[in-house]
Amino acid sequence: MEQVTRIMHRRADPGREKDYEELARGMLEACSRAKGYLFSTLIPPRVEGEEFHVVQTFASQADLDAWRQSRAAHEWHERINEVCAHTTEYRTFNTADLWFSTTGLTVNNQPPRWRMAIVIWMGIFPIASFYIWFLFPVLEPVPFIPRMVIFTALIVITMFFGALPYLLRWMGWFLHK
Repeated sequence: MEQVTRIMHRRADPGREKDYEELARGMLEACSRAKGYLFSTLIPPRVEGEEFHVVQTFASQADLDAWRQSRAAHEWHERINEVCAHTTEYRTFNTADLWFSTTGLTVNNQPPRWRMAIVIWMGIFPIASFYIWFLFPVLEPVPFIPRMVIFTALIVITMFFGALPYLLRWMGWFLHK
């Protein structure tokens, strides 16, 4: 199962931007209780008249589909349609493809690099420590370069697919402070 991220682009009706934002945040709160939910955020327009961007990440395509087809999702979309007559544009991606890409997102919404570096270090330190503590004795007879290939591969895979999605979710308050 691969994590999926869905990005929605939608423009609120003129004068209804605050209503749209409030309803979209309510929908994301309801979404956070869905099976397989990992992360969501609302990115408001930079200037009046631009689109809102809603980002939702789920553990699998099946989990996203279950949320999309749920009664709660339909009810929230009906409420949002009252303040937004514009068609929604949906794009769904494999989450791994988005982590190092800012497609559809503006530079102004990216966290400062130093904050991102701290969050990444928070994941790398315990993962690297764990592998070095437990695997170093086992891999000591292996030559240096192959041993480092094994260590770094395990660290990157564990960080990328295991720790990073949770760290981004748990430390969102810090990243976007």
